[in-house]
Amino acid sequence: MVRDGRCATFPGGGASAIRRTADPFYGAAMSAAAIAAVAVTVLLTSFLSGIFGMAGGLILLGVLLLMLDVTSAMILFGITQLGANGWRAYLWRGHVAWHLVWSYIAGALTVFALMKIVAFLPDKAMVYIGLGLLPIVGDVVPPRWRPDITRRFMPFTCGAFIMALQLMAGAAGSVLDIFFQKSPLDRKAIVATKAFTQVVAHVCRIAYFGTFAIPAGDVLPWWTYVGAVTLALAGTTLAAGVLHRMTDASFRRWSRWLILTVSVVYLGRGVWLLVVAAR
Repeated sequence: MVRDGRCATFPGGGASAIRRTADPFYGAAMSAAAIAAVAVTVLLTSFLSGIFGMAGGLILLGVLLLMLDVTSAMILFGITQLGANGWRAYLWRGHVAWHLVWSYIAGALTVFALMKIVAFLPDKAMVYIGLGLLPIVGDVVPPRWRPDITRRFMPFTCGAFIMALQLMAGAAGSVLDIFFQKSPLDRKAIVATKAFTQVVAHVCRIAYFGTFAIPAGDVLPWWTYVGAVTLALAGTTLAAGVLHRMTDASFRRWSRWLILTVSVVYLGRGVWLLVVAAR
């Protein structure tokens, strides 16, 4: 059996304890308002991600959690961000630091295999708190303590750590940023390399949460995913011109304030969900 926010082992990845909620997103009952809300959110957040790398994804997952169960939100988020990050990695492929990517993948897949055995499923409160807390923690880490992903063993360590956070707290882009901030890479190399590493992360996310959602029937209509990916590609493409015109200083400054503002909102919502659940 799998219980939200707890560890449980189960053979074969069953998820019989996860129950679908009454929600207008499921099946043919998906409303026009719900479709429009997701469409606008995906387009705008993909545009932000195309510029700042992670802020858009942070916002997108938080909005999806307002309307969907954790498993459904994670899968839609993963597929959408897979399309956006995959397209971003392709657009900036000439700037990817490939010598860092392969060790990152090895670390990420190692932890993915371990997490699959444990079969941990976070609840909404935990995901919101993780989304809110991790960027703040990342921001207050003293510069001298921040690792440099270009140093020896750091890509593997980064991949392992980020994968664990991705599956337990929903998104870990802010922590991923810590590994890049002291690196000698420029903004284009940072965006490109992070995009490729996130392609790996989202493939693992889809596979991981899919083992919970598919047996329980918590899967959205196929056209939802196709439309979301299409809009994600459009938003990412539109953002390329803006990133070209930004300076490294403005890129880092706007990224920080946008992420921290969203983090405070999510942290507050996560705490509120915990308080409501405790009543």
